Amino acid sequence: MSRGVRKTFWSVFSALLVVALLAGAGLAYLNRQHISDHFAAQSFDAPQEVLDLADRLDLTDEGRRVFLATRPTLEASQRFNEQCADVDHSEGGHILGCYTRDSIHLFEVTDERIDGIVEVTAAHELLHATFARLERGERDDLAARLNELYAELSGESPALAERMSVYSALSGDGFANELHSVLGTEVRELPDWLEQHYARWFNDRDAIVDFFDDYHEIFDEIQTRAEELQTEMEELREDVEERSAAYEEAVERFNDQVDDFNRRNAAFEFSGNEVEFWELRERLERRSEELGNEYERIQRRIEKYEEMREELQDLDAVNQELNEKLDSQLAPPVGPSG
Repeated sequence: MSRGVRKTFWSVFSALLVVALLAGAGLAYLNRQHISDHFAAQSFDAPQEVLDLADRLDLTDEGRRVFLATRPTLEASQRFNEQCADVDHSEGGHILGCYTRDSIHLFEVTDERIDGIVEVTAAHELLHATFARLERGERDDLAARLNELYAELSGESPALAERMSVYSALSGDGFANELHSVLGTEVRELPDWLEQHYARWFNDRDAIVDFFDDYHEIFDEIQTRAEELQTEMEELREDVEERSAAYEEAVERFNDQVDDFNRRNAAFEFSGNEVEFWELRERLERRSEELGNEYERIQRRIEKYEEMREELQDLDAVNQELNEKLDSQLAPPVGPSG
């Protein structure tokens, strides 16, 4: 090979190598988050309970990589509150999870009656992590589409509007970020474009919504039954009050009739008319029996009211107990290390 040919060859080869290096560098830059997540997930020595949680979420490879890259923690102690101390709690309610400093922290709830609440919380926080990983332009476009969709859905679903009302003070991007997590974990019917978006991270998003529906149902049932009881108790109270007032008036009239009968009998007014005596006496006896039956009916209504009041108290106790399970402020202190 001549020197000129070799020179041309090496010039072309060098140029191609530079192009390849530049292309590789550009590709690496574009995928820097993917690469960073890969190494972060690989280096994370995840506790078994976190791996089990990831399995229950049925994540895609990308979803699992992002989840583990955030080094999620499950805490049942006050450490959870320390981990989420810098998160805005202005929306109120119980804080069950947070995504802060690219880490997911979850409050461990083990009560079987509300099984699934940790999974939904984990999925919610994972979607915060994925939202943060979107390129700025993609995130802005998604936020605009989400807000447009919310304007449509909130008009059809008062429950969704109430759910999102706690985030009303957030900025447009902040609201869209929360909406992104709420829709992905709590709303079953979504347009295809959004389902395809969530399919990047969840193999079966319906299963996440099932978790939400299952644990949410117990609170809905308590609230529905409590409202039914309160309505029935109010109606029953009014009925008892009306019946009691009418009964007292009837008893007063009856006592007057008995007094009048006794007075006439003491004055021998029936001595010449035994038929009238027995007719009046039988009438009073029947009336006494009727009043006794009405008294028993009122008492049964009062007993029914007490039964309903006790059931309402039991529901309130269950609701309070479940809420205490969700209140991380009541968690035990951090145990000694070692």
